[in-house]
Amino acid sequence: MDNNSPQNGEYHDHQAGNPPVRSLRELIDRVSGKSFLSTLPQEDLGLAEPLPYPFLALVGQEEMRLALLLSVINPQIGGVVLIGARGTGKTTAVRSILDLLPEVERSNCYFGCLPEDIEMNGMDAVCPECARKYGQGELLSRMEAVHLVELPLNSRIDDVIGGIDERSALHQRMQLKRGILANADRNVLYIDEVNLLSNDIVNAILDAAAAGTYTVRRGPISATYHSRFILIGSMNPEEGDLRPQIMDRFGLRVIVKGLDDPAQRLEVYRRVKAFQTNPHGFITQYFSETKAARKEIVRARDLLPKVSLPEDVARAGLKVIREMHIDSLRAELALFEASRAYAAADNRTEVSLNDLQAVGLMTLRLRASSFIKKYISTQTDLEESLRNSFNSDPFSSSSPG
Repeated sequence: MDNNSPQNGEYHDHQAGNPPVRSLRELIDRVSGKSFLSTLPQEDLGLAEPLPYPFLALVGQEEMRLALLLSVINPQIGGVVLIGARGTGKTTAVRSILDLLPEVERSNCYFGCLPEDIEMNGMDAVCPECARKYGQGELLSRMEAVHLVELPLNSRIDDVIGGIDERSALHQRMQLKRGILANADRNVLYIDEVNLLSNDIVNAILDAAAAGTYTVRRGPISATYHSRFILIGSMNPEEGDLRPQIMDRFGLRVIVKGLDDPAQRLEVYRRVKAFQTNPHGFITQYFSETKAARKEIVRARDLLPKVSLPEDVARAGLKVIREMHIDSLRAELALFEASRAYAAADNRTEVSLNDLQAVGLMTLRLRASSFIKKYISTQTDLEESLRNSFNSDPFSSSSPG
């Protein structure tokens, strides 16, 4: 076992002479300050497939990294949208998060049947073949790594939710094919340039993400699929805005800016150059920390149900929301669930005011609407005029005898 391997849930960095790390937040802070070793071989032969850039090797962009971590700890937050100019590392960060995610249970069935379906709703909840396998003691699922499912911009609605399998139609046996949303179940669904997607597709994605399941009906046949994915979107505001009703559905909103510090920009260049030259060697430098972070995420997920929100902390959050004139009730959901995830990442079971402050910007920005505020103010003035009119003398005087 190497010196950096985690024992009993703790990551030990003996070479640096530092005490053991006791939470995910401490680990991320420790690795962020770690010096990069540039003494790598000049080439790496035999690369079979592209490898993701290590998440822990990202430089700066603390809010973006924190938002992504919170979203994988607590999917109830409602996903993340990254807003920023081109070349600021949005896509790289999203693709790199996969290495931190633990394996998930994956169905062996074309229709996505899982043992939990039977446990919750009985044998009728799975297809006949899976019911037979379950009765005979055969496995319905396997453990597998989390995948990144990217939604192409040219996707049609049938590509997203599923539709008639054209090959089965040719044989006069109509059958539904799984869509991108069903394939994204228990994975990460990434929508680049989310502001350029058609409204019907975005609405279908958001509804499926909120419900965790969705149903496809085509003529006489229908099917219901799981859609429990971590939703991440990104956009460049130069190319257009995101509709307010869609923006409201994303729990975390991160403004991704370019790095201002020249030293950080130079460090990015050195790390990217090293990664492009020798991906395997570069990733190896962060292997033990990545493994430890994955265990910390599992621990934070397990701790999350025990994290409580004290009454005084909740009232403080509600006060901020009221002062910002935010009408959407999703603001409280995002703020409080992100705060619970933040506390869990810090290995604590109670949310503090500091937790609210740490996630406040990313949960509440871009929620207040000046248009709605002005509209309601105008209507209030009109209602007051109407009340005054009804309370004027002609209405208050008695009718003639």
